[in-house]
Amino acid sequence: KTRDYSVKISIITVVYNGVDTLRDCVESVLSQTHTDVEYIVVDGASTDGTVELLRSYGQRIAHFVSEPDRGLYDAMNKGLALATGEVVGFLNADDLYPHPDVLARVAATFERSGAD
Repeated sequence: KTRDYSVKISIITVVYNGVDTLRDCVESVLSQTHTDVEYIVVDGASTDGTVELLRSYGQRIAHFVSEPDRGLYDAMNKGLALATGEVVGFLNADDLYPHPDVLARVAATFERSGAD
């Protein structure tokens, strides 16, 4: 078992009409064993059920924004502006973490190395 390090990690997912793959992405973040994870999802005003799916997670998603944007990088910057973690990562809406200890291992690596 991986020790829970004190590093706060913000994970940002940006999405637009990604309902077909988004559930696996969100579940992989929410199932992480590292306890200090801030999950931020920025949606570009999807019309395919994405918004409803994300709302079903309620407070498990720390920040959820759904509004038109000026493209992928604008959405990423919106998420970055909300992030409060010492480590920030982006996980695309059609990607996922393959193991629940991924972020615990990331936190341990940052803690051990003293990386900024």
